Amino acid sequence: MSEIGATRNQKITGHLFALFTTLVWGSCFVLTKVMLNAFTPIQIIPLRMGLAYLALWALRPKTLKLPWKDELMFILIGITGGSVYFFLQNTAAAHTSAANVSILVSMSPIITVILAQFFSRRGEKLGKWVYMGAVVAIAGVIMVVLNGTLTFHLSPLGDLLALAAALMWAVYSILIKKYTERYDNFLVTRRVFLWAFLTAVPLMLITDGMPSLTPLFTQPGILLSWLFLGVFGNAVCFALWNIAFKNLGVVITNNYLYATPFVTVVVGWLLLGEKISLMSILGAVLITIGVVFANKEGK
Repeated sequence: MSEIGATRNQKITGHLFALFTTLVWGSCFVLTKVMLNAFTPIQIIPLRMGLAYLALWALRPKTLKLPWKDELMFILIGITGGSVYFFLQNTAAAHTSAANVSILVSMSPIITVILAQFFSRRGEKLGKWVYMGAVVAIAGVIMVVLNGTLTFHLSPLGDLLALAAALMWAVYSILIKKYTERYDNFLVTRRVFLWAFLTAVPLMLITDGMPSLTPLFTQPGILLSWLFLGVFGNAVCFALWNIAFKNLGVVITNNYLYATPFVTVVVGWLLLGEKISLMSILGAVLITIGVVFANKEGK
């Protein structure tokens, strides 16, 4: 009975962490717009990763010794879930519309479902409810992102980059799962950001070059946005998300990502005065129904 209770509590904790993280990540898109007033999209990546690494050192000042095989895997995880993921996402935004990027990146949960069928060891072999939920949630995501405009223009290069970003996140989700079970989650997340930072710096140098850090210390809005993105959006929420992976599995946890576009719309309305259409509200309802359907299989 105690084991059943512990499992139930772990699942509740996982759902709460995933929900909290979704709310924060949805807000990150709005605060990233603030940072874009001083930095390029590529320059923001190492700024966020470096701050997240330092924040996790402050939260958990312990060392983590890894076998070389695990270290190599963490390099790959840092690339797929950090530097290259954000690089692809930000570069896609330069070649296609923000709506296209949001919709296509939101496909990562269903890509995770597909990958999980082939690579997961246990507990990820999900059936019809996950797929039904994914279809309903994706329809909701499209309604939220279009936000009443009813326009969706294909841009092959940008759209392919956005899909590649979704694939990177799905791969990250599958790879990180076993390490959340083996090591301390905060130490795991810190190692991911170390390699994300180290691999993001070369990408930045060969594209946009080294940024001036002056705006971080002269413009309060940019400083606060950087602190929120690095400390909460990356350090805290990636750690909580990894705990949710451990408690719920990668498929169920990633289903919460469907709600991120609607959170972004709401935060944009609150902070930037952007409008919310009836289509967005209906889309939010579909997203909720889709996530409930997907979680039904997990239960």
